Amino acid sequence: MSASQRYITLSFLFLSLLVSFSEAKDILVGGKTDAWKVPSSQSDSLNKWAESARFRVGDSLVWKYDGQKDSVLEVTSEAYLACNTSGPIKEYKDGMTKLTLDRSGPFYFISGANGHCEKGQKMIVVVMTESRRYTGISPAPAPAEYGEGPAVAPTSSATTLKAGFVTALGVLLWGLF
Repeated sequence: MSASQRYITLSFLFLSLLVSFSEAKDILVGGKTDAWKVPSSQSDSLNKWAESARFRVGDSLVWKYDGQKDSVLEVTSEAYLACNTSGPIKEYKDGMTKLTLDRSGPFYFISGANGHCEKGQKMIVVVMTESRRYTGISPAPAPAEYGEGPAVAPTSSATTLKAGFVTALGVLLWGLF
């Protein structure tokens, strides 16, 4: 394989990896089809599941439920805490709801079925802040004027880790050709 073909192949692989890391996803609420229901225990709550997941702007939440018996209500934080089903921000009753997360911050959801929210059928989803694309080096902190100042915490970045992974993968692929 010539050097130009190798360069084109590696460039394509690199771009494919970058796109796959940043593309939005459809996420099944609770990780299973029948998750939108009254939880059997506190450890089975959808908030436990939502806390362990990472949501990004552009991801879509997908609910699968019986639209004849239940609904999904997007509500304010106050309505969430009070389980107030009147006047939701949005109401979904189709049994196959797909909602695109269009901003960072919290989203509040409760069941529209009578008494279900009070029994724990509700969920808060927190969408991560959109990260900036620029990953340049931040300026060094100014030295303390007098005596020892507090230690500067080391910084870490998922973007830097991802870039290192992609670079290592590229080097390995380069060696194969």
